[in-house]
Amino acid sequence: MPVTIQATETHAQYDTLPARAVWPAMVRGARGRCPACGEGKLWAGYLKAVPACTCCATPLDGAHRADDLPAYAVMMIVGHMLVPAALMLEKGFQPPLWVHMAAWIPLSIAMSLALLPVVKGAVIGLQWARRMHGFGSSPERMDA
Repeated sequence: MPVTIQATETHAQYDTLPARAVWPAMVRGARGRCPACGEGKLWAGYLKAVPACTCCATPLDGAHRADDLPAYAVMMIVGHMLVPAALMLEKGFQPPLWVHMAAWIPLSIAMSLALLPVVKGAVIGLQWARRMHGFGSSPERMDA
């Protein structure tokens, strides 16, 4: 028996809507604020979005689908920062292996944990600005 999937939102619906600014929404999300208004909090926990913005009522929890993109982006950022630093330390001082492990493992974990909410907030802001994954039907703000 074939499964029929019916889309509730189409791209044609969004062609007539005003464009949303992508970079301001991503910066607001990265700061942990609502991508629509920049006033309300984005996070209810470490990586759990609030159900809706307390200031502009934009639904946030069920609409976004950040999935694995923030984790991959954080791995790329941390890797591109720590690998050259580790290579420079090895080239310049040639410390024993335990020094590398004592320095780079905790630093990579700390950087990853610190960057993950920032990157996920930026991804949520991008999704809101591009009307992706259910953000198309949220209320509009004139200053957004």
